[in-house]
Amino acid sequence: MADSLLDQQAHEVRQFSRFYTARLGVLSEGLHDRPLSLTEARVVYELAQHETTTAADINATLNLDPGYLSRLLSKLRDIGLVDRRPSPDDGRRNLLWLTDAGRKEFRLLDASSQSEVRELLSSLSGDDRRRLMDSMETIRRLLGDSSTREAPYVLRTHQPGDIGWIIHRHGFLYAEEFHWSIEFEALVAEIAAGFMKSYDPDWDRCWIAEMNGENVGCVMLTRSDDAGREKVAKLRLLLVESKARGLGVGSRLVDEAVRFARRVGYETVSLWTQSNLLAARRIYARAGFQLTNEKPHHSFGHDLVAETWELEL
Repeated sequence: MADSLLDQQAHEVRQFSRFYTARLGVLSEGLHDRPLSLTEARVVYELAQHETTTAADINATLNLDPGYLSRLLSKLRDIGLVDRRPSPDDGRRNLLWLTDAGRKEFRLLDASSQSEVRELLSSLSGDDRRRLMDSMETIRRLLGDSSTREAPYVLRTHQPGDIGWIIHRHGFLYAEEFHWSIEFEALVAEIAAGFMKSYDPDWDRCWIAEMNGENVGCVMLTRSDDAGREKVAKLRLLLVESKARGLGVGSRLVDEAVRFARRVGYETVSLWTQSNLLAARRIYARAGFQLTNEKPHHSFGHDLVAETWELEL
C-alpha cells in the first residue's frame, strides 16, 4: 500500500514537472527566443553571478556531468560568450568569466525571462500570487534547497500598505536606536512619497523581507533625478528589524537591488548614508560599494557625517 501511494505521488510530481516546464517554455531549442539551450543559459546565469569562477564551482551548483560541462563551456568560448585563464593559485584549474558579449547575452536572457514570467503572473490576483510564492518556497524547503533552509525569510516586491510600514519602522527604529528626531521620519516619508508618485516598474523596485508573515526588512532602488545621471540608480531606505539581524537579510536585500540594477541597464548604483550606521556600511562594503564623498552636517538632532557610496556595474 505504501509503495503504491509513493508511486502515485511520484507520478503526480512528474506530471507537475511536465506541466511546469511546458508552461515556462524551457523545452524549446532556444530559451526565451535566444540562441542558447536551457542548460547553456543556466551556465551563463551562474557565470554572471561572479566576476570569475571555475568549472568545479559551477558544477557544485548545477551537478552536471563533468565531461558534458566541459563541452558546453568549450561551445560558449567558441561563440565568444566565455573566456578563461589559468588560476594563479592552481595552474591545473582555469578561471572562467563572461565576456562583454556574454554579459550582454545574459542581460537579454534575464530580461526576456523576467518579462515572460511577469506576463504569466499578471493573470493571477494578488492573493493567488502570494499563495504561489508560498507554495514554491515550501517546495524548495522540503526538497532540500540549502538557501531556503539557511534563510527563514522570503523577499518579495512591495504591496499596498508596505510603504506606510517602511515610514513607520524607520521613524520608530532610528528614534529608538540613534535618538534621531522626527525630522528623519519626515525625510523618509518624502522619499517614500516620491517613490510612489513616480514609480516605474521597469526602473524602480522596492523589496520587502518577510519572515513568518511579518515584514522584517526593506530596501528601495530608484532612478536618480539628478540631471545627466539617468543611468545612475539610488539605493535607499535599507532597514532590517532587530529580530532578523544576523540572518543575512540586509546583504541579500542589497544584492537583489544590485542584480536588478545590472539587469535593467543601470551603470552605477549610488547611496547616501551616515558614518555612524556601521552595520549598513559593512553591508555596502561587502557588496563592492566604494566611499566617494564625506560631508559633516547637523540633521535629525545630531552632528553627523554624511557619506556617498557608489558601485560601478
